[in-house]
Amino acid sequence: MALAIALASVLCLTQCSSASDSEKPRSGWAERSPESRPSADRSPESRKPSATPSPSATSSPSSGGRVRADLERRVTAYTSGFSEDSGYRRPSAKDRRTVAEGVALLLDRHRSRAERRLADVDFRVRTVRDTESGRRFAEVSDLSEDAAAPRGWGRVYVDLDSPIRWSVQVPHPVADRHTERLGAALLSRSPGGVMVIAGAHRKAGRDDEADVAHRRKSVFHAICDELAKRGVPGIQVHGMADDSAPKYDVVASTGKGREAVSEGRDLADALRRRGYDVCRAWARSCPLEGRKNVQGRGAAAQDTEFLHVEFGARIRDRERHLRAAVSAMASVTRDWRRM
Repeated sequence: MALAIALASVLCLTQCSSASDSEKPRSGWAERSPESRPSADRSPESRKPSATPSPSATSSPSSGGRVRADLERRVTAYTSGFSEDSGYRRPSAKDRRTVAEGVALLLDRHRSRAERRLADVDFRVRTVRDTESGRRFAEVSDLSEDAAAPRGWGRVYVDLDSPIRWSVQVPHPVADRHTERLGAALLSRSPGGVMVIAGAHRKAGRDDEADVAHRRKSVFHAICDELAKRGVPGIQVHGMADDSAPKYDVVASTGKGREAVSEGRDLADALRRRGYDVCRAWARSCPLEGRKNVQGRGAAAQDTEFLHVEFGARIRDRERHLRAAVSAMASVTRDWRRM
């Protein structure tokens, strides 16, 4: 009997051990193509609405640094503690450069080198498998998130199963209510993306230094700038108050540049078909056009496509409208995947 128990234990250890987190991703970095992009695929898409995520829904890390979790719930669990009093520490130029270099190595699929570089500033890399899509993402996170005084430098999620073709940027999580959900849901449903999310409420720092959409000296901007230099198109999601643009549900803009006018039209058309009124800032004067947005200015300097999108509260607060907005944005990222 003792021998049988021992043999069973050995068999279990052999069959139940988890894979190493250093597994080589299946796909590498794809360079930007100069070819023109096809028009948007306007076929309707459907998605079953899910319950509003709560912080308690996040899965626990498994052995080997892997996490199996609903990506949207994991992101909202991360941002659930953000407030105007949660604190923010301004990063040095070396800090910003180091994180951006680490993310660049990860984009180039040099996982081990990326981990070593990011460890220099106390960042870590974990693999998250989204329970809904089954896809794997590299999660770049700040170890200070677990400390009493987090630095508030944010996170990055990189698709490990598809060549990187686009990015979604969330500069004002919580402050622009549910924009973190818009970003995570888009990343989850549309392959080939990178999500950059700020690590603090926009009013957490002194003198608006945590408002990363208007500050170049942030980790958020350093990462977005690296993406722009690589020609990775970006869509930045914001939330506007009802009285900011009372005639519209959405304000869509290309920021300072005009490289993404075609994509902007596709997005506005997709939203219009879903019943939303859109102010098209490339065609008329609109409020909240994002002309001074520093990520948009950085993208324009690199001739990289950039969209700045303000969503009204009705879209962000109601599940079916939020899903419809994500579906409309996915029609744009689908075209970017064909570049």
